[in-house]
Parts: sequence; C-alpha cells; structure tokens
Amino acid sequence: MENSTYPPYFDLTVFVIMGNYRYPAFVFCLLLYACIILANLVIIVVISREKTLHKPRYIFVMCLSINSLYGSAGFFFRFLRDLLSDTHLIPRSACFLQIYVIYTYASYELTILGIMAYDRYVAVCQPLHYHNKITSKMVSKLIALAFVYPAFSVAACVYLASLLPLCGNKIPKVFCATWPVVKLSCVSIVINDLVGRFVSVSTVFLPLAFVLYTYVRIILLCRKRSSEFRSKVIQSCMPHIVTFVNYSVTVFCDVALSRLNLEDLNPFLAVILSLEFVVIPPIVNPLVYGLKLPEIRKCLLRMLSCLKPGRP
Repeated sequence: MENSTYPPYFDLTVFVIMGNYRYPAFVFCLLLYACIILANLVIIVVISREKTLHKPRYIFVMCLSINSLYGSAGFFFRFLRDLLSDTHLIPRSACFLQIYVIYTYASYELTILGIMAYDRYVAVCQPLHYHNKITSKMVSKLIALAFVYPAFSVAACVYLASLLPLCGNKIPKVFCATWPVVKLSCVSIVINDLVGRFVSVSTVFLPLAFVLYTYVRIILLCRKRSSEFRSKVIQSCMPHIVTFVNYSVTVFCDVALSRLNLEDLNPFLAVILSLEFVVIPPIVNPLVYGLKLPEIRKCLLRMLSCLKPGRP
C-alpha cells in the first residue's frame, strides 16, 4: 500500500506514437466534428420546427441526435486540444469527467435504440393499440428512463474507480476510459468488477437483447403477411436496423480493443480503432435518418427550398 497514489494527472500515451501526423489528423478531425455538429443540428432543427414530425418516432430520432452532440463534445474538445499539444497529461478530475460523459453517451445510445425498437414493435405488431400505448405521457416516461438510469449507474462506476489507489498514470488510449484506469489499481478490483458487470448487463446487454427480441417478433409476423406489408415494414425499420448494427459493431470493437495493447499496433490503426466508438455513430445516424426516412427528407428539402434567394 506504500506505493499507492492518487495521481493528479493521467498520461494518454497513444498520442506519442502519432508523431507529426497529429497535425493533418487535427485538420481532418476538426472537419469531421464540424460535420457531426451540422448533421445532427439539421435533424434537431427539422424535427423541432415541423409539427408533422412531432410524433414519437421522430422524437426518439431527435434524442439520438442530441446524444450524438453530447457524446462528441465530451470527446472532441479534449482530443483536438491534445492533438496540438506536446504534452498529453489530463487532470484527474477532467479524466473522470470525460469517462462519465463518454460512457453515459454510450449507454444513452443503447437505451434510446431500445425504446425505438419498442416503438417499431408496437407499430408493426400491434398497430391498433399503437396510439393507446405510445402516448405523449408514455414517450416522456420512456425518454426519462433511457436517460436517468444510465446517468446514475455510470456515475456509480466512475465514483468507485475514482476511489482506487493507483500504481501508475499511463492510459494507452486517446481518451480516458474506465477499464484502463481500473487496471492501474494497486488493490483488489472485485467490487469494481461486479458493479461494472451489473451496469454492463443492464445498460448494454439488456437493450441489445430487447432489440433482437423485437425484431425476431417482427420477422415472424412478416413471414405470415403479404410482400407489400413486408416492404412497408422494411422501409419503416431499416434506419433503426442500420443504426443498431452500426453501433453494435463499434461497441464490440471498443470492447475488443480494450483487451489489446494499442502501443504495439500500427499507430494509424490504433487511433482509428479508438476513434470509431465515439465518431462513427454520431456521423452515420443523422445521415441514415435524414436520407432513409421520407418524412424527414421531405421536410428538410422544403426548408432548404425556402432558403433559396428570391423565395418569400
């Protein structure tokens, strides 16, 4: 216990292996972040302004975009700064704050996808009961549940991690994460591991299992119906399926990556794999919903046409 410390700074070591490539990476990531902000703001503004889109399905889409702005802000502000810096030390408090923001972002994404799956399940399998079940009050409760539970569960994990005495301060990533910090512990991490597993099951695996369950039910129903019905269901559910698959792949890659030593990988590969978890979903989601959902696409085109010179 004599060597146990509470280091005031953590060292993000992956930046060192990037060398002079940090500068072109900064320009690229700055443009990428600008695209993320623009794309998600467009979705939020379109849904907010168009009364025809004030429906549960589109409210959930807007929640995804709000969460994308939240998560990308928690990552990019610090990341862009570190790309231009010669030292990559992050204060202890800032590190745990970044962990909280990024992991609540990840949990929110999954819980929102879960309630979106429930919305699609009721719309397809119980269409006559849709307006009775998916009411404004129910939508408010679902959104509150999707945000409140992850906020407290992730806070518990971060708090327990912050109490651990550490025997080092090097984090082999481009952002702070729970597991690399916990691995630095000088003492037993049994409690952290148990709480982490419970939170992972409740905020990751249960939403994933629920989404899979709803789509199994939808597929079984579609097998008994006409081809016209199936095409309508596919058109209705495809954006959610694409978003769900995309996010599941990025989460799997991040979990697998946490078990590897990034410093032994190609520097470009290490950075790309570290980035996709917090970059790909925020840029893909608005593109998928903006291009695939005809209602959003029509409203967006109508708003753009009103902005043309000479239009009243």
